Amino acid sequence: IQWNMNLQLGCYLEICENPQFIIDGAKRTDICQGELGDCWLLAAIACLTVNEKLLYRVIPPDQSFTDNYAGIFHFQFWRYGEWIDVIVDDRIPTCNNHLVFTKSFRKNEFWSALLEKAYAKLHGSYEALKGGNTLEAMEDFTGGVTEFFDLPEAPKELYSIMRKALERGSLMGCSIDVGVDGSAQKTESFSIFLGNLCSIRQALSATEQETRTDQGLVRGHAYSIIGLCDGVEKDTTIRLIRLRNPWGWVLWKGPWSANSTEWSTISIADKDNLIKQTVQESEFWMSFADFTRNFTKLEMCNLTPDALGCDERQSWTVSVNEGRWVRGSSAGGCRNFPQTFWTNPQYRLQLYEDDDDPEDGQAACTVVVALMQKGRRMQRHQGAKFLTIGFSIYEVLMCGQNQHLQKDFFLYTASKAKCKTYINLREVTERVHLPQGEYAIIPTTFEPHQDGEFILRVFSEKKSTSDNKRPVSVCQPIVFVSDRARANKEIEHDGIEGEKKTKKKPKALQLTLPSSHQDMQICANELRTIMRNVLAKHNEMKTEGFSLETCRSMIALMDTDGTGKLNLQEFKHLWKKIKEWQLIFRRYDENKTGCVSSFEMRNAVNDAGFHLNKQLYDIIAMRYADEHLNIDFDSYICCFVRLEGMFRAFNAFDKDGDGIIKLNVLEWLQLTVYS
Repeated sequence: IQWNMNLQLGCYLEICENPQFIIDGAKRTDICQGELGDCWLLAAIACLTVNEKLLYRVIPPDQSFTDNYAGIFHFQFWRYGEWIDVIVDDRIPTCNNHLVFTKSFRKNEFWSALLEKAYAKLHGSYEALKGGNTLEAMEDFTGGVTEFFDLPEAPKELYSIMRKALERGSLMGCSIDVGVDGSAQKTESFSIFLGNLCSIRQALSATEQETRTDQGLVRGHAYSIIGLCDGVEKDTTIRLIRLRNPWGWVLWKGPWSANSTEWSTISIADKDNLIKQTVQESEFWMSFADFTRNFTKLEMCNLTPDALGCDERQSWTVSVNEGRWVRGSSAGGCRNFPQTFWTNPQYRLQLYEDDDDPEDGQAACTVVVALMQKGRRMQRHQGAKFLTIGFSIYEVLMCGQNQHLQKDFFLYTASKAKCKTYINLREVTERVHLPQGEYAIIPTTFEPHQDGEFILRVFSEKKSTSDNKRPVSVCQPIVFVSDRARANKEIEHDGIEGEKKTKKKPKALQLTLPSSHQDMQICANELRTIMRNVLAKHNEMKTEGFSLETCRSMIALMDTDGTGKLNLQEFKHLWKKIKEWQLIFRRYDENKTGCVSSFEMRNAVNDAGFHLNKQLYDIIAMRYADEHLNIDFDSYICCFVRLEGMFRAFNAFDKDGDGIIKLNVLEWLQLTVYS
């Protein structure tokens, strides 16, 4: 296999004469599968060819091998909430002057091959494209959210759902499972994007044979849904649906097909209007009842407002949140794991308005929640697989209090909604109907302790807010060291004033320092000895004492005069803090193992007066937890010393108290090196 280059270098001439990027527009027939097992991607590409507007969003127009040709091509893909530009050169892998992977039936047309290459670059390699779900590519091409409906078990308000979807520019397709006595295939969402999906995939992979039903529908073949209509038949309203067969031959022969007797039951004006809407021979009408009886699958791709562009139509309100699951901190697993479930990321959703036209006739807010895991396909060569993911939604009665919900809340509160099943796909989507109010969405992996990144999207018909921003702050002012000049005064704030301070040594210091220790200052080694002797009397702590590095951090925290040692007052202050932190440690060391679970560190940190954001809780777990996700007393104290020291240092530079500081590199080093 070799990489052929551009026309100027002559390599393309070895394949063909007069190479072209696109010839007479991009068509489904321009896509022929090569040696790569990526028919799922090619099915989605074929769907793109049906919607020119979406096609040119992915493939910017006016690119060619001639005009202003620079040997590169641009493609655009939706990637976790934003559109990114992917640039590829014109080298394409060949063998014996034949393209190895995707190709056009025209030997001199290369848009599909270059699009495949750009998508491979997006995921890191061609190998990453082996095997996949067409819906992945459809979402990457549109930025939309795809829903599945099993038509035999479809909700009674399905017609209303579909009507609203068409009003919002959603793309829909349908199919009949192979082996079912009804009609077509497995749909591939996307106006055809959903319609062409399975039929194209199966045509490309040739793994299943399409068979006709008695009424002219094709199993294992995808149809696109174009429109809906409420017709009038003998003074009664009948619901009709308009479909399109992407292949153009073999059409519906049942009621409301061409020349059927049902057309004589409506007025000539209505008949002409409906027939006029079937602008192509491949389009046909059928009753909605026949549709749900014959077809087995419906796929719907809901587009975002930016994909619809300037279309004057209703659109979804979309909110996007990014997050991650971190082992030992925020990877709590599903509801089956009540001890850790509460530690998962939590996102608040506020619903303000009911739908204008409720789908089920009851006042509620329609919401489509989509949880997508990030980067797993690109990491496949490292052994990564899609995690099994899902989510739950809980009503929050204390509206406006954006606090992380604790364990007891989930132990005694049932979810309002949840995904139907946890599954190891890139995205899990669920449509739910909720009353107005405030909710918490909990995205999780099925098993706890699994690292991963995700994006959570919420589509709502009406205005909503989904925001998980929480400022980093502390509950109480931390009045410790600020800078070297003011430090002594701040330590005196503990209620011991200058000359009035007692000269009595703290009990811990009396245990270890002889009366001949005149300067009453201790270094890191002496502090380590003191702490070891004190902790030896507390067997429940299951510790042999603090490491030398932890003791150095303690001294750096309390050293207000820059001597590298602790004087009596500094030690008193340190000892007071350690006793406070020790009480918190015992509170969360429920099993008396001498360790605190990394999941409980969130609450321990809060009790100590620090309120951090979820990213910092994740960092604490990664930094201080052992392989069993436990934090021993030494690491626990080291963490608290570091937190307090960093807050104190920040406060020292935050002269005006606005939470913003400006440091040069030397000031930054001064803060971080001696800590």
